[in-house]
Amino acid sequence: MLKTNKKLAIAALAVTMAAPVNVLSQTRSEWNVPSAQYPMIDSERRATIKIDAPKASDVKAMVAGKTYPMTRDANGSWSVTTDPLVVGFHYYFLDIDSVRVTDPGTETFFGYSRLASGLEVPEGEEGDYYRPHRDVNHGQVRRVQYYSESSQAWREAVVYTPAEYETNVKKRYPVLYLQHGMGEDGRGWTKQGRMQNIMDNMIASGKAVPMIVVMESGDINIPRKEGLSRNVEESPYGKSFYPVMLNDLIPMIDKTFRTKTDRESRAMAGLSWGGHQAADIVFPHLDKFAWLGLFSGAVYGLDANKNYGGVLKDKDKVNTALKYFFIGCGTEESIGVPKLTKTLDEAGIRYDRFTSHGTGHEWLTWRRCLRAFITRVFQ
Repeated sequence: MLKTNKKLAIAALAVTMAAPVNVLSQTRSEWNVPSAQYPMIDSERRATIKIDAPKASDVKAMVAGKTYPMTRDANGSWSVTTDPLVVGFHYYFLDIDSVRVTDPGTETFFGYSRLASGLEVPEGEEGDYYRPHRDVNHGQVRRVQYYSESSQAWREAVVYTPAEYETNVKKRYPVLYLQHGMGEDGRGWTKQGRMQNIMDNMIASGKAVPMIVVMESGDINIPRKEGLSRNVEESPYGKSFYPVMLNDLIPMIDKTFRTKTDRESRAMAGLSWGGHQAADIVFPHLDKFAWLGLFSGAVYGLDANKNYGGVLKDKDKVNTALKYFFIGCGTEESIGVPKLTKTLDEAGIRYDRFTSHGTGHEWLTWRRCLRAFITRVFQ
């Protein structure tokens, strides 16, 4: 009897030692729809995704560039836990029997030229700059329809106005035109990017001047039908937006809102291919813009002697006309920034370099870029 009890005690001790010391805490992703428990994020930044699909035979989750096979339980629910993810926003998809779909447990986002699911791996206090705060006055985000003669079509712009715009009715404001990236649309900056919170917080702290921000879809939210050249000015992708912005969008904004219309009160910035568009528009039109921001800007193969009508050959003109030229990217992405800055250095063009540590080609990089950029623009 004693021998049996001793064996049981040893077995129990072995089980206790094998069990995990701490059970990882999990919380719902903040982008879940109200009724959905999953996806959940644990304390090691791993996402657990679960979906009911009892008639499916093969289900996968595609998160942050990696495909995870999901396992089925007896009730027909499929689940998987990812590897640790970097903090910030991530698009993801489900593949159910070779059909790519969104997860009904999350809100939908427009990315990759289609609807996508999204989850947010939370930062600590360092992420407070893009979170709403009760003690901060909040601006407004509105959608404005307008007719474009250039494209012969109705279009829509998303416009942010600072909190004081509604009360300081005689004041006019500078304007930042802010572009999204390839495969996204004009809603990206206010949803995935949380632009309005960044603007509210930075303006309230006195680190940014009150400004109007305009976001348009930019004609880079649809799949490419033509090849994408990796050289400046050679790709037609998104070029249809240029006359729209110059001939229709800017005049509409100046007519509809209380704007300052001089070049020193107009800036343009964009992320990824939106940065490409910003460079394409600003450099040939320095009479209209005085501030430029490239956030992981996809500006490849720049020839300072050839591109933009050769304007970069006159470094004094460019350096005088551009009050501030910002170039930012993440440490974990390869967007060609070193080659771009080398070309600009050789041409004598001044710029300010910003690095987002630990992030790749993703929204957290661009949130950080926007925060840094607006502390200098219109100052």
